[in-house]
Amino acid sequence: MEEQRLGITFLGAAGTVTGSKTLLEVNGLRILIDAGLFQGLKELRQLNWKEWPLHPSHIDCVLLTHAHLDHCGYLPRLVKEGFRGPVFCTPPTLDLADIVMRDSGKIQEEDARKANEQGFGRHRPALPLYTVEDAMAVLPLMRPCNYHQEVELGHGVRFSFFNAGHIPGSAGVRLQGAGRHIVFSGDLGRKKPLFLYPKEPPGHADYLICESTYGDRLHSKTSPYRVIKEAIWRAYRKKSVLLIPAFAIERTQEVIYIIHRLRMKKALPPIPVYLDSPMGINATEIMLKYPEWHRLSEAEAKAMVDAVKLIRDPRSSRALVHKGETAVIMAGSGMIEGGRILDYLERYLSDSDAGLLLVGFQAEGTRGRALLEGAGELKFHGRYHKVKAHIRHLDSLSAHADQKELLEWLQQVKSKPKRIFLNHGERHQADALRVKIETLLGWEVRIPRIGQYFALG
Repeated sequence: MEEQRLGITFLGAAGTVTGSKTLLEVNGLRILIDAGLFQGLKELRQLNWKEWPLHPSHIDCVLLTHAHLDHCGYLPRLVKEGFRGPVFCTPPTLDLADIVMRDSGKIQEEDARKANEQGFGRHRPALPLYTVEDAMAVLPLMRPCNYHQEVELGHGVRFSFFNAGHIPGSAGVRLQGAGRHIVFSGDLGRKKPLFLYPKEPPGHADYLICESTYGDRLHSKTSPYRVIKEAIWRAYRKKSVLLIPAFAIERTQEVIYIIHRLRMKKALPPIPVYLDSPMGINATEIMLKYPEWHRLSEAEAKAMVDAVKLIRDPRSSRALVHKGETAVIMAGSGMIEGGRILDYLERYLSDSDAGLLLVGFQAEGTRGRALLEGAGELKFHGRYHKVKAHIRHLDSLSAHADQKELLEWLQQVKSKPKRIFLNHGERHQADALRVKIETLLGWEVRIPRIGQYFALG
């Protein structure tokens, strides 16, 4: 009989919210849960270039929880370095991750080109972490699985996905092997999402790995309808723009949905709304492709999309930047780390009449976080830009569960886990949730460091 062995190594999203990578070793199988890109702080981004503790070719498979860049964005590099195993994910995640990875490859190619042309990169020549071609090489390895579909991985190990309620197709993982049940939360959604189905309970877990993005706080009860309505009316009265850095998947669709609902109530002025994000447009179309994965009717989904003007090509984007039209403009990326939003900010960031509405979590070290913390200037495109635009943050629209919702989800575990690990949270966020769990539930909680290994009995 084969010896039963079980161990876990946290290779990313430990003490931070980016770079999700967790290596589970079960009976000789090496299973990677997520392969995310590090973002934000320079010391974190540099980890994307660091040599792995084991060669990617020695990883047997990847279980991908969802299609955000900090969970799927390292896959092209992993494949480039030699990984050839299957990547299991839900059908919407397959389609969404494909466009996210291609977009990431394109942005990295463009950033390297700009750095070489303008001479503001440190390396000569500047190179992309991976290319669009590298991203395309991942697709043949991806294997779609529905929620609750059990998959045998061999060596007495099997897993299934369950709905995490975070973005379309997002999943948690229930895995059995070496006589144990291991549950990975993935990123957990809100208790009452706008149009997704709510997250499912974790079930039985001997070991539970839970995200802690908002482990230290409760979400504001401020109505997102009111905040968006006020921001749009301000732009209209100022005869200027409202810029919304776009999280292409789920958040963009939620903002569009809210604008659509406000228009139906005749609560908005006659102002055009643009979506200048090819990835956001593609993600919206993919959402419509999978009607069974959300609660919107076909008619409502179509009407929602008709509420915005879609900007697909770079030429139209440049024309809109220079047009100076009174408008609402949603453009990637959500944390202002790249994409077309930088072109708009180059024109409008120093304009006190312009508005900027941040609609999601801003990770440490990102430009979005700097704006939230009151930065007087922002560096991009090789130079500093004064911040005079009206900045507002909408956190009640978050796609992440807050502390109370995380605790309610954890309390649904069928039996007391042997140990719980808190990942995908900055240190103070994870530690605040740890204290709550130990006090209220009496569980053993660990907050791992990047690279830390735990043997699981």
